[in-house]
Amino acid sequence: MSHVKAIDAVVNIWTPEALAGRPNRAAFYTEKMRVDSKTFAGMSLTDMLAQMDKAGIERAFLIAAKVGQIGHPACYHVPYKLVADAVQAHPDRFYGLAGLDPTEGMTGVRELARAISEYGFIGAHFYPHWFELAPDHARWYPFYAKCVELDVPVQLQVGQSMVYDPTYPRRSVGRPITLDAVACDFPDLKIIGIHVGIPWTDEMIAMAWKHANVFIGSDAHSPRYWPASFVHFIKSYGQDKVLFGTDFPVLGFARTMGEIDALELSSEVRAKFLRNNAARVYKLDLPR
Repeated sequence: MSHVKAIDAVVNIWTPEALAGRPNRAAFYTEKMRVDSKTFAGMSLTDMLAQMDKAGIERAFLIAAKVGQIGHPACYHVPYKLVADAVQAHPDRFYGLAGLDPTEGMTGVRELARAISEYGFIGAHFYPHWFELAPDHARWYPFYAKCVELDVPVQLQVGQSMVYDPTYPRRSVGRPITLDAVACDFPDLKIIGIHVGIPWTDEMIAMAWKHANVFIGSDAHSPRYWPASFVHFIKSYGQDKVLFGTDFPVLGFARTMGEIDALELSSEVRAKFLRNNAARVYKLDLPR
């Protein structure tokens, strides 16, 4: 099997500084998601890079996530500056993604523009369910328009959402079919539906197959449990349409790469899936 320097397109910054600004969700991560307690407690960027190196992951996209509207104790925003500092410290390893909050309106749109122009972020990211606003809701459209103007992709969670905080259950509004309207209205917008789309994976595959500007992120669900249709899509007619990701710490780097090895992808498909598709979609100028 050929060696590929992988790009992880979906990674949460997990330093003690990042965790200090968010609610403690130990039960969700360690019990529901089965993240080991040592990882859940946080790690330095140096330790994260060491884990990436061990797994053969060269680069990662760090998310400055906006998780719900500020004001509710279950919600938090990761400061853009926190991710920007990590990228600046390791520019050959990390890239930044700007989280979106639709309730911020044009203030949020301007913050997105600054993140791209001043911090060098390479794209946007959001969670529809945290705001209970489906991807085709009008409040997301100003952000889509700005992404087109700036020529950066947007990634968003599709599929079922979990109950992350029992005091604040959120509806699963991210049906992949809602991307149909967005892709039609913004044909120049590169859209990555992350988290596979489970349990509506075939719906997500249909959107990626229909639209030239729609892609799938493979993160958050263990490769060993991926639906057969998704594995077939990666290996065949969708080999240019899927980006590798972990949603670390939800999935560990080494474990995920080991399960991908077990899929026995061809060398060509493996290179596209683990590296080339992300580099192309995000227009990364990388050494071969």
